[in-house]
This record gives sequence, structure tokens and C-alpha cells, in this order.
Amino acid sequence: MKPTEAYILRQPEQYQAMMLHVLAVVEQELPHSELLFKWGIPYVYYKKKPFCYLAPNHKKCFLDLGFAKGFELKRNQRILVDEKRNTVKSLRYFSIEEIDNAVLIDVISEAKGLYT
Repeated sequence: MKPTEAYILRQPEQYQAMMLHVLAVVEQELPHSELLFKWGIPYVYYKKKPFCYLAPNHKKCFLDLGFAKGFELKRNQRILVDEKRNTVKSLRYFSIEEIDNAVLIDVISEAKGLYT
């Protein structure tokens, strides 16, 4: 079993469900991406560069989907969280029901355009 798969399967069910859902959408939108285990978390690489990561926060009960070039994104600013970070902005999910696929796909699409 790959480290990323083991990591996801070790998560409590609510995080597993969110992570698997988000990864399915990412893989659909970025078919040539690569899922790696970097810095102790699942990290998606696109065109051999960091694209986004999935970091469950058990203490605050959310999944952080951080985009490496988040500060270059223009759309969805009302939803993206920067939390005093210099480059990363993220989508935060507290449950699988609150994942808005249209927004998720739009953020992925815009971020994808930043990788030339």
C-alpha cells in the first residue's frame, strides 16, 4: 500500500470521505496529476510542481485543501482562506455535504491555468 493510501485510510471516516471525494474531483480535472506523500500529507503535483494538498485538522474538525499558488487566484476570494500564509490559500470543508463541486472545479480550473 502506498503511503498516501495508508494515510487516508488511517483517518476518521468523516475525513476519509472528504479526502476521497476531493481527490476524485481533482483527478477528474487534472488527469495527468500525480498524488504523492510529501511533508506528511497527501500532495497533488501537476506538471511536476506542487499543486494542492489535503490536510485534515482533527483539532478544529476540518479538511484544508490548500493550493500552492493560492495567492495568484482571482476568483472565489470570498471562500478561499489565507490565514496569514504567504502563498497558499485553501478551501475548508467541515463535512462532505458542504463540498460545492462547482466551486471546487472552478478553483482547480483557475489554478490549473497558472501552470504553463
